[in-house]
Amino acid sequence: MPHSPAAWWRTASIYQIYVRSFADGNGDGIGDVAGIRERLPYLRDLGVDALWLTPWYVSPMADAGYDVADYRDIDPIFGTLAEAEALIGEAHENGLRLIVDLVPNHCSDRHPWFREALAAAPGSAARERFWFVPGRGEHGELPPNDWQSYFGGPAWTRVTEADGSPGPWYLHMFAPQQPDLNWEHPQVREEFEDILRFWLDRGVDGFRIDVAHGLTKKPGLPDVGPDPDPADLPYQDTDGVHAIYRSWRAIIDAYEGERVFVGEVWLPTPSQFARYLRPDELHSAFNFEFLCCAWEPGPIREVIEQTLAAHAPVGAPPTWVLSNHDTIRHVTRYGRQETGFDMGNKRHGAPTDLDLGLRRARAAALLTLALPGGVYVYQGDELGLAEVEDIPDDLLQDPTWERSGHTDRGRDGCRVPLPWNGEHPPFGFSPPDAATEPWLPQPLAWKDTTVEAQTGEPSSMLSLYRAALVLRRTDLTRLPETVSWLDAGPGTVAFVRGDGFACVVNFSEAPIELPAHHGVLLASGPVVDGLLPSDTCVWLRLTPGGTDDL
Repeated sequence: MPHSPAAWWRTASIYQIYVRSFADGNGDGIGDVAGIRERLPYLRDLGVDALWLTPWYVSPMADAGYDVADYRDIDPIFGTLAEAEALIGEAHENGLRLIVDLVPNHCSDRHPWFREALAAAPGSAARERFWFVPGRGEHGELPPNDWQSYFGGPAWTRVTEADGSPGPWYLHMFAPQQPDLNWEHPQVREEFEDILRFWLDRGVDGFRIDVAHGLTKKPGLPDVGPDPDPADLPYQDTDGVHAIYRSWRAIIDAYEGERVFVGEVWLPTPSQFARYLRPDELHSAFNFEFLCCAWEPGPIREVIEQTLAAHAPVGAPPTWVLSNHDTIRHVTRYGRQETGFDMGNKRHGAPTDLDLGLRRARAAALLTLALPGGVYVYQGDELGLAEVEDIPDDLLQDPTWERSGHTDRGRDGCRVPLPWNGEHPPFGFSPPDAATEPWLPQPLAWKDTTVEAQTGEPSSMLSLYRAALVLRRTDLTRLPETVSWLDAGPGTVAFVRGDGFACVVNFSEAPIELPAHHGVLLASGPVVDGLLPSDTCVWLRLTPGGTDDL
């Protein structure tokens, strides 16, 4: 089915909920479905169109729920299936659509299939659903190839057979508790098609697909080698993955209500990325190039241009995102000397000017919300939260910390539970009578960033987001899905959409004079005497002659 030009997802503002850290309804220190249900009015009033929930399925939590043991039920720490069904209905009653995470590249080592595979004899059919491969070396003592896990260390673990003898190795591109599924096996494909229908029948509005580019592998599982081409790795972006998504698209298109697929697609070239967005595959995908981009005018403009150009041939809308549950929060990144993000080098502990980072984050919010397409807001972005970089070592829970030999502190710093109200932790994250502290500690300084502290404060980040999301929904989503660049002087990124709307960001160290206009719609900082300060963004209504420099 072709992409509908009027579909809701083309312009949606989607709020990412990291379930463990959003709101704790039962007082056990972990966010849950009950907490989300209580906070639906907040999300409605924030002005977003949809919610994306990280995995809530039954899981031993080796990787915070991205190791799924049962795809058709809710883990008890988050609630029950009945509560999840109630949340879907209540979200719809509040005008919010709901997208759930789907993890198809791998499951948990506690999944019934993998338990069956470990108990089965070597070479059995049960093992064919995964990648069980003989090792190299005289006695099979070496991994089958040189692939490395995204979490550090080899991507292979050797099994011990029931009689105590060493067996083959199984593939896990993430933690050993997350065995990769073999998508060449028809039962794997049938199982996930049934999982899709299970949740669609319960009213979800779509799926965010984890590691969407990684399901299929190159035949023979060849070595990466000493100097690999990032655009031609044997464990990602192989041709077979597209047939999977075409079959999924046929399923989701049979349901009413414009249900959607959103891909997590980390790939090095725009052309690779765009193939996932053809009209019979995924609806949209995350724009990691924009997320990772440095806070500099040249790179920012270049990534916007490349994004729009890559999406245009396949008729898909771009998406824009500044942070998520895997990355350093952008308030912190933007306060550093090096403002970009690199998953391989997160620069934990680098000196950070948080005041500068917050000012830039305010400008980035308006820039992002002004662009055509969809936008994602990671929970806490609207509060201006910074990365928590001083979590004690013994409290870190991300498997990256252990797998990297304590060289990468992982992703816990962006996953700290949200502050809602009060002067002290848990800041309303848990009920007042909760006997258990939040699963990660909250900084005392967050008392000034709570929802309560920022509500009604005109200059707060929360007020800025609320105002921008309202304007985006009422005015900007009706504008053309294109931008025309505006020359507002060196050190700026400025563009016009349609007749009269302009967005101008000043990256230079000195104030700049704004183009001729007859109204400031919204500004991330003070605009005095027609001058835009450094690291500030403004939305304008231009006068008829305000675009003479286009």
